[in-house]
Amino acid sequence: MDALKEAVDYGVIGLLLMLSVWTVAVAVERWLFYRRIDMTRYSTLQEFEITLTKRLVIIGTVAANAPYIGLLGTVLGIMLTFHTMGTSGTMAVSTIMIGLSLALKATAVGLLVAIPCVVMNNVLRRQVTELIARYKVHHGS
Repeated sequence: MDALKEAVDYGVIGLLLMLSVWTVAVAVERWLFYRRIDMTRYSTLQEFEITLTKRLVIIGTVAANAPYIGLLGTVLGIMLTFHTMGTSGTMAVSTIMIGLSLALKATAVGLLVAIPCVVMNNVLRRQVTELIARYKVHHGS
């Protein structure tokens, strides 16, 4: 059972940390791309929009799903705590509280990943809107 507890802890938190690194990398790449974009290279607005929004769905998807991944880790942690209490036969309050507090860390990590992702997604989508407006002014659309 300890191996399963370790797998849940490291698996869920590891997945969330990996997703956070991935979204930061995408956000930095998009931000740098937006800073040096040349609007004259694009002949149509649709082509320009597709280029601007490429990979933004990754950030939005992680922002939307990170709390659920954290919640899954919490639920699994609580299940493991109850299983351990049932098999050991102890009902000590300290054992219950320690198990539940450790289980809740997955939800906290999920929220710590999701909130910056939402902010990054909103900032980048705002930049896309501004660049599209500039494109329309530049091309007389």
